[in-house]
Amino acid sequence: MKVHALLLALSAASLTAAPAQRRERGRDLGIPFEGAPGPLDAITDVAGVEVGHRTLIAGGGKLVVGKGPVRTGVTAIFPRGRASDDPVFAGWFAMNGNGEMTGTTWVEESGFLWGPVMITNTHSVGVVRDAVIQWVVRQGRMLHDEWSLPVVAETWDGGLNDINGFHVTKEDAWAAMDSARAGPVAEGSVGGGTGMVCNRFKGGIGTASRRLAGEGYTVGVLVQCNYGARAPLRIAGVPVGREIPDLMPCRAPCAGGRSARDARLADDVGSIIIVVATDAPLLPHQLKRIAKRAALGVGRMGGLAAHSSGDIFIAFSTANPHASQDSGLARIVMAPDERITPLFEATVQATEEAIVNAMLAAETMTGADDLTVFALPHDRLREVLRKYNRLVP
Repeated sequence: MKVHALLLALSAASLTAAPAQRRERGRDLGIPFEGAPGPLDAITDVAGVEVGHRTLIAGGGKLVVGKGPVRTGVTAIFPRGRASDDPVFAGWFAMNGNGEMTGTTWVEESGFLWGPVMITNTHSVGVVRDAVIQWVVRQGRMLHDEWSLPVVAETWDGGLNDINGFHVTKEDAWAAMDSARAGPVAEGSVGGGTGMVCNRFKGGIGTASRRLAGEGYTVGVLVQCNYGARAPLRIAGVPVGREIPDLMPCRAPCAGGRSARDARLADDVGSIIIVVATDAPLLPHQLKRIAKRAALGVGRMGGLAAHSSGDIFIAFSTANPHASQDSGLARIVMAPDERITPLFEATVQATEEAIVNAMLAAETMTGADDLTVFALPHDRLREVLRKYNRLVP
């Protein structure tokens, strides 16, 4: 039987024994985040945005290329929902460029994002990109003389996943797109974030949002976090990485120190993809400025944009529908630059919280060659925050 037939079932052998943690997000835990979140505290608080995942988990034990273990997936983010083919204004930014986000040259040139933002693993970018084009064609949205340059981003999951086995298929990408919905967003080891490691804890998908006073604009952020050394990790300004220096990735049953395979998870190997959505009426040059500010949220967490890190961010606005019309003059609304600073602040805050939510949602995972990556322990994080008087009662 092919491994792919088992991808929706997780074998008991694939997880190391670890205490179960309650499903708590950062605010449930008492982390004193700044700013006011939207009702879902998610990117989907921006009206129209839909998110879908396809999670692939199968097998355990020794890595056999082409067979597994499999710990990977695909995530899809639609700015105006999967039923819409109306593009949005967008801008992108690379804090460190050892990574990939396809289609960004056309985003830069045209100022528009056409279709979804897809996130997967490093070696599955091509198949996901092609799958998006096929999906659009199957939807009947592309004429014979039209073309498509999808936006597909990646981070590397080769520590836990058989990344050279190419287990992500076009059907998986289609499933992620077809499952996209508004409402609460699944976090942690799901979709493209399934096999990711963040600050040497288990990482993955995280999201958060901010609602601005005054005009009432919303900023939403979704991250796929797979970056960072342990020691610089800070949460709410607290040096969590130095306070919890153990629970490093190791070969199960994790006796006798780190394994040889763990060397592949060196401190400067990793990446983060950040998607910022807003309903504020911003133009492409303003959205590029928004995308840049996501870097400050990573910096608050202790991220260093290391040499081997791929830190690539994209921001889009759901305002100004039908701005790409090809007849007559389009009427565009633009927020003045003098009012953009609160949106910068919201982006920084939501990025920081989304990264924390990704780590809190992820559970301990054992993958290829029995490499185990531990979840950030909620109880110990509470103790550290309390020690520094940073825990909300």
